Amino acid sequence: MSAPSSTSPAPAAGGDGPAGLDSTRAWGIVAAAFASMFISFGIAYSYGAFLDEIRADFGAGRALGATFFSLTSLVFFGLGGVTGAVADRFGPRRVLIVGAAALAIGLVVTTRADSVEVALAAYGLGVGIGVACAYVPMVALVGAWFERRRTFALGIAVAGIGMGTLVVPPLAAALVERMDWRDAYLILAAAGTAVLLMCAVVARRAPVRQQGGGMRLGAAMRTADYRWLYLGGLTLSIALFVPFVHLPDYAEERGVDPVLAAGLVGAIGTASVVGRLALGAVADAIGLLRAYQGCFVLVAISFAVWWVAGESYAVLLVFTILLGVGYGGFVALSPAVVAARFGIEGLGAMLGVLYTGAGIGSAIGPPLAGAMIDEVGYGATIVGALVVSVLSLAVVLPVSRAEGTG
Repeated sequence: MSAPSSTSPAPAAGGDGPAGLDSTRAWGIVAAAFASMFISFGIAYSYGAFLDEIRADFGAGRALGATFFSLTSLVFFGLGGVTGAVADRFGPRRVLIVGAAALAIGLVVTTRADSVEVALAAYGLGVGIGVACAYVPMVALVGAWFERRRTFALGIAVAGIGMGTLVVPPLAAALVERMDWRDAYLILAAAGTAVLLMCAVVARRAPVRQQGGGMRLGAAMRTADYRWLYLGGLTLSIALFVPFVHLPDYAEERGVDPVLAAGLVGAIGTASVVGRLALGAVADAIGLLRAYQGCFVLVAISFAVWWVAGESYAVLLVFTILLGVGYGGFVALSPAVVAARFGIEGLGAMLGVLYTGAGIGSAIGPPLAGAMIDEVGYGATIVGALVVSVLSLAVVLPVSRAEGTG
């Protein structure tokens, strides 16, 4: 049983909900979640700006270079079940402190590596653990602090991912142009560690509820809906993360300035913020599940646009906007769908296990795409991503609209 100090109810703040739910204090938790995801995902998704320098330094091909990102995403999604469960038991503060330490150590060791194997292990584990500690525990924490405005609060919290993707990759690209990539990563390591430690100061458990929270993880995993959601996230992620790694190179090969090419990833982040915030209102109008499935439709359409984009930067921007809105809605609505369908009891563990599917997909997609680009070029690779994204939509269509008790 957790210590009393970690589980005692928080006093009401703002009067918007029982025992502080939907309160001023709850919005402080949203701010901390936003900041933790902004910095951790911003650093992880800036990898495309470093890819050419790292490949040149270690003599790696596209597939091996993409493995840095894929190992990282596999770790942060794969460990979500662990960090979510640990945060459920011991609280998010300790988990965030561990994440800050892992991020710092991983990036520092990466900058000191003299072999691609050491760099790959240090970057993948360090950044991956850092994001895992900042993501699922904080998403689950926000979900637990809200009832009436949960979907909106989750949308704002995970908008930190989009804003981080908007701001950090172009900044990282500018740093890499002005200094060695190793020094640039040291700057990101210092910034990331400081922000996560500040978030740890703010993070605290949600008030204890007086009523049952719904299913636990084991019961949820035995339902068909949970398995469809898992498989859908896995399949979508095979295609979804390909542009985060390969889009800057695609654009540069077609004459786009490196900073503008990195800015395409930032554009995905900008559009994802819109998706995370606007689709909450759409969900209120057409239903949470239908809005969630609509995100899969947008992702599939976006890859069709990329396929016909050619050298047009304007069309590439259209692609990033569509992808970003679909991606942002997918990330924002996933925890709301799980909470509505299965309840909030053990939400961290349920989300964490669900996200391991996304981890597997993200580990498969970018390296496979890199190998395909080397062998058959970008055109066939983009078509493959389009086919996979359509398949992911078919997978989530059978999910029911039944709700849990949370």
